Amino acid sequence: MTENEAPPADIVVLGKIAAPYGLRGAVRVYPFADDPAAWSKLSHWWLGREADAPALWHRTRLLKCKQHNDLLIADLACLADRTAAEAHTGMLVGTPRAELPPTEPDEYYWADLVGLAVINSRDLSLGHILGLIETPANTVLRVGDGQSAERLLPFVAAVVLDVDLPRRRVRVDWEMDW
Repeated sequence: MTENEAPPADIVVLGKIAAPYGLRGAVRVYPFADDPAAWSKLSHWWLGREADAPALWHRTRLLKCKQHNDLLIADLACLADRTAAEAHTGMLVGTPRAELPPTEPDEYYWADLVGLAVINSRDLSLGHILGLIETPANTVLRVGDGQSAERLLPFVAAVVLDVDLPRRRVRVDWEMDW
């Protein structure tokens, strides 16, 4: 594989470059996953902007990665200095699905949840998962139907009763008027 290789169609977004770190091109990365330390085992990361088509993402070698508080500090082959790191602020970090370790039971990659239908315990549709938000207390599901305001549901066992990936739906204990 080369750095100029075409990006695969199944890139899973792992996090976002938050800011430069130091003067030599390292970056702070805000993770979107529970086990960001495992990313340091990847040989390459893919970088792209949220609005970019997958074809515009580019592959770069991961030189070094360490966890620092809630962030990762990463040295990437494509970032030679602070100026290059500044230019990459806001870029998403991803990897092809095939390079990710399998999930444990009741563990999910965020990319697998986005787009799933959300049904409450009365079989009423609340919409679809639009995205997720990481908070200090727990992850929050952004649920919407395109017609009413978004709902924010905590991704905790008391609310999320079942995640059925094959049927592409999530069953929740949440009423329509909450």
